[in-house]
This record gives sequence, structure tokens and C-alpha cells, in this order.
Amino acid sequence: MSIRYLVLTFLGAVAFLIGGLATAQDLVVDSTPSRVANEFSPVRSLGGTVDRIEERAADHALQQPMLNEILGAGWQVISYRQNTELEAEAWHWNPEGTWSDPSGKGYFVGKSTPSAVSLDHSYGYALPHRGTTMDSAEQGFHYSKLTDGDTDTYWKSNPYLSKHFTGEDDALLPQWVILDLGNMQKVNAIRIAWGEPYATQYRVQFWTGRESNPRHQATSGVWQTFSNGIVDDGHGGTVSLPLTKITISARYIRVWMTASSNSCDSHGSSDIRNCVGYAIRELYAGMLPDDGAFIDAVFHASGPGQTRTICSSVDPWHTADDIVKNGREQVGFDRFFKSGITRGLPAMVPIAMIYSTPEDAAAQLAYLENRHYPVSYVEMGEEADGQYMQPEDYAALYVQFAAALHKVDPKLKLGGPSFEGVNEDIEVWPTADGRVSWLGRFIDYLKGRGRISDLAFMSFEHYPFNCVSKWNELYREPELITHILEVWRNDGVPADVPLMMTEGNLSGSSGGIFPDIMGALWLADFEGSFLTAGGAASYFYHSIPEPMWRGCDAGGGSFNALQVDKDFRIRGYLSQYFATQLITREWAQPVDQPHRVFRVVSNLYDSSGLKPVTAYALRRPDGLWALLLVNRDHDQGHHVTIAFRTGEDATSDQHFTGLVTQITFSDAQYQWHSREENSYADPDGPPLRSEIAAGAGTRYDIPKASIVVLRGEAK
Repeated sequence: MSIRYLVLTFLGAVAFLIGGLATAQDLVVDSTPSRVANEFSPVRSLGGTVDRIEERAADHALQQPMLNEILGAGWQVISYRQNTELEAEAWHWNPEGTWSDPSGKGYFVGKSTPSAVSLDHSYGYALPHRGTTMDSAEQGFHYSKLTDGDTDTYWKSNPYLSKHFTGEDDALLPQWVILDLGNMQKVNAIRIAWGEPYATQYRVQFWTGRESNPRHQATSGVWQTFSNGIVDDGHGGTVSLPLTKITISARYIRVWMTASSNSCDSHGSSDIRNCVGYAIRELYAGMLPDDGAFIDAVFHASGPGQTRTICSSVDPWHTADDIVKNGREQVGFDRFFKSGITRGLPAMVPIAMIYSTPEDAAAQLAYLENRHYPVSYVEMGEEADGQYMQPEDYAALYVQFAAALHKVDPKLKLGGPSFEGVNEDIEVWPTADGRVSWLGRFIDYLKGRGRISDLAFMSFEHYPFNCVSKWNELYREPELITHILEVWRNDGVPADVPLMMTEGNLSGSSGGIFPDIMGALWLADFEGSFLTAGGAASYFYHSIPEPMWRGCDAGGGSFNALQVDKDFRIRGYLSQYFATQLITREWAQPVDQPHRVFRVVSNLYDSSGLKPVTAYALRRPDGLWALLLVNRDHDQGHHVTIAFRTGEDATSDQHFTGLVTQITFSDAQYQWHSREENSYADPDGPPLRSEIAAGAGTRYDIPKASIVVLRGEAK
């Protein structure tokens, strides 16, 4: 950015501080060709998503007439999202396949050869050996086997993280389980009912961060090993271990395992995966008085109320009876690709990695290639940070799965880790040399093993705000998305590896903030900021409409751009539908050709010292300039002048000339009325279109709470 622009911005701020003496409200486009901020194709970079949905939703959305309405929004490429891993389930992308145990249990590999039967539906399968308590669903299989009160069940770690598969010592990838006692408890002992295989070397530790969460606040404390918590010659069985002579007050207890007995679990010795890693049947923690009567602070239950636990990984072993049919599905790949939702463009597809096998992932991509379905990118696993994985564990799986996939097709473009929506770097427990960045350590693992070339893109989700967001938070979006892209680069993502936002919306919790015009303004501001900051592709969450529900702010909740009733009949268009059209059809051309992004400087400030209007400039393939303007001020409109400046010479300014097309979407065109599930918009669009005879002195009206596209020639 030039000194002139910095001065212009500074003077605007000073003018506000001394009483708003400056009357100029200028937007200056830095149109210097050498200063192009980014270049993208809307067809490749502006996309939508298809996630796990109600079975009935696919029946309506993936056929006419609704399909035309979905496509009418203008999103081009599609990212197929995988929800099964968020629910800690194995995913049978193909219901036909082979079990490692022919009796219908073990490790499942989908059939890679297409048959006459179309893949229209796919489902998740519960994991019998799960160890993390989840409260995101009501089914019992979402609860941990570590505190379920049943010693016939057990948690078991992922066998692919053992030396047999990684080729490296088990101590380099410690596996662990954490007990969350709910509040500070007096502890001096632990009882572990080991399964097979068990840990021969392990540490029992407590978290010193008092009430801080060791997963979400990883640097707010340390894991302190109990004075008697070191075991180097474990023999399995049920062990009552006195940890300290002095009672410790702790909430979180961790068992950190570094060497395995490599003895076989209850599934037998015919499969090496049954004989590596670690297994625990039940965990107890509390007080062990001198009389030896263990006082347990853990509540054991197979469902709600059990003491919560977190585990490092889970064995993907399961059975045919573990299928989850709860009215929701992952759309079958044949239905997905043949429906028309992809427009025939290459789609981003996921593979299950955290709870799957390399063989199954390879079979999935072989199936897609056998069907000649176009695939752009392959996303490796889903929200590894949300699954509480250490970066080294994710990386160890990543290199194994990448090797299997590249045997199918060396040209496949692989990436991840599909982070949960975060606004700051993700920190994990420090290594011995103090490294805490999740992404930085993942990158280091790949580089250290000569595998950084397996990372063709880096992916993350973006849900920047909480459930009930205030209007003034809209002002933060440009800063938030620009900052997090800088963080990923600073963590070590190579400059030639594109950054992709593969799923996002205003908030990860649905509420009336999406259907309200606030959702539209956020979307336009995000897309402009993301592309200006160097983002490669973004995927709106999500494309398939479902009936509205009560949102978290008591308004109608929706992640979608179309409003449908319980019978999936279209009731209307939501604010983000119109915003999408302005972005994909008016600001950008819907063509697969390069668009160049240029930065815009503004000296317009409101009474709070904030910039109410943001602007994003495109030089389109048709030779026209297009500006996307977002007025976050919901109290008043603003007037702006626009100049296109090349280099430092102010005399070279250009301006819109001739007829300029203006498309406006504001609260004059759209008003949301909150009635919980029966919420509605009235008026319900469309945007206002007009033409302006433009020249050097033209002032453009930007209404309050609005998105405006200005498009024309500049001379």
C-alpha cells in the first residue's frame, strides 16, 4: 500500500477526531496493475456445500423444480461435507463392501467397482470402542465406554497410530485419555481396568490450570505427573494405583501411554489391528484411604450424566448392527454427482480418515474415478481439532492415507485439516521445545518426513461469531478473516499452497441472524475480504434447504438461502440468497476466466470512529470495473465518490464514466419478521436495479444496511 493511501486513511481518522470537518467521503481503488491483490475464477472459487441432511431433503432438493432454485443463487463448485466423523462414526460411503471378519464386523472397505445399483444413500456407523463423551446427540453410542459402568466394553486407540503402521516408536505418538471430574475433587488414587492391549509404560497426571479447560486453553496450565504416577512395567489387569501421599485437588486427570503390550483384544489375533495400541475397560479416580476402600469420584453410566472423558483416538472397528439410521443421511455419491448440483464441475470430496482405514479411502476414490466423476480436491478427515487430535496423530494418519490415495491416482490433490471455525491460532499442549501451534506442528511433521508435497491445499471452516451476535460485530469480519489467513501462513503453510475456506457462515449455531439482512451483509463482507486477503476458494454453508427451526435468538433458524416448509415447498428467498446473487452474478461474471482483485482505501468514518462502508474492486474479464460495497451502518446511508488511481500520481485518477449499473439490496428491499419457526421476510426482494450517468464528480448513494454493486467503465 502506498504512503499516499496511508496518509489518506490517517487524515480521514483525524478529521473525525476533530469534529468531522472533512466532508469528502472517498473510495480510492488502487488500480496499479502490479498491485493486484488476488486473481480468481468465480467458477472455481465461489462455491456451496452439501452436508448430511434429512433423507426427505435430498428427495426434494436434488431434483426439479427446487434444484433450479438452488442453482439460481449462483454458487458454482460444490464441496461435499462429511458429518459422520463429527459424530465419531465410521462412514460407509458404499453400503456394499467387505468386512475384515466375514461375519459382518471388524474393518469395512467399500466396494470400489461400480455396480448396477446406484449409490443414493450412505450412513454412519457407531464405534463400539469410542472413548470421548459427546453431548451433541441423544443416542447412547455417543457416550464414552471409559465410564459406562460396563467392563465388558472398552475404549481402544486407533491401531494406525502404532509402530506397526507408522514405522516409528510408539513413544513418538503417545495415546491418552482424560477424565473430567466436573469440578475440583480430592484425588490421591486411580483405578484402571485395562483391556488388551494394555500400556506397559504410562504416566498419570493432573492439570494444574484449576478450572481452565486443558483442550481449549492448552497453555493455561501444565500436566503434572503425580509423584507415584510413573509406571514403566505395567502388566494389565485392574490396577489400583496410589498416586500421592498428599491429597491433590484436581478436575482433569490424564493417563499418558507410551508403550504397548501388543497383546490381542477380544476380537482375536487373526488381524494385527486387534493387537496394537491400547485398551481400557473402565476408569475410576478418587481417594484411596489407608483401609484400602476406594472412594470413587467418577459417575459411571451408559448415557447422560456419566463422567465425561476425552481420548486421543478411536479404533474404527465396528459391526453391521452399528448402523445409524436416525432420519439423516450422507447423500450417496451417484445421486450427488448425477443430480446436477455439481453443474458438472469438479467437486471437492472428503474421505473419512479419523475413524476409517487407508484401504477404504483408496476404494472410495477408485470408485469415483471408475464412474468418471470429476474431483477437484480431496479433503482428509473432518475437523481434526474438534476431534481432540494431536497434530502429530493427524499427520501420521495423513501420510498413510495419502500414500494409499496416490497409489490410486498420483494426480489427486489432497489437503486438510478442515479446522473448526476459529479466529485465532489453535494451540495444543507444548512439546519439549515449547511448540504449541497445531498447524505449525502438523506442517513440521510433513516436512520432517519429506511429505509436504502431499499437502496440495490447506482447508479451514469459518464461523466467526457466536449464536446471538450483535450488529456491530459485522465491523470485525474483514479483520478476522484477514488475520486468520495470516496466521495460517505464519504457521508455515507454503506460499504456493492455496488456503481454502471449505465450509462457513456467520455462526456455527443457527439462528435468526442468518435470515435477517445481517446475514447477507456478513456474507458479502466475508467474500470480499477473503479474496482480497489472498484466499483461493470459499464454500457457503449450505446449499440444501431444510425446514426452519427455532433459532438461538428466538428467531427462525436456518443455514440455508431458501426457506421451505415442513413438506419442503419453497416459501421464499432468504437474505443470503440475494447476497449470493449479487456476489456471483453482478459483482463477478459467472465465467471460468480470471478476475483480478484490487484493494480499496476509504476515508469514511462514522461517529464511533469505525468505517461503515467497505468496498472490494474487481477488474472483470469483460473489461468492466465492479465494486462490491457493504454499508454496515444500520442507522444511516452514506454518499461516496470513487476514483481509480494508478501509481502515485494523483493526476492519473480515473472515474466511472458513461452509464454505471447500480444494484442495491438493503432493508428497503428485505425485512425479516421473527416468529420462531414461522418467521418470514416481507418485503422479500428483489434487489433494486438502476443506471447512473457517471463522471468524475458523481456521488453514489449507499443506503443504510445495504449491499451495493456498481459496475461500469472507468476512464
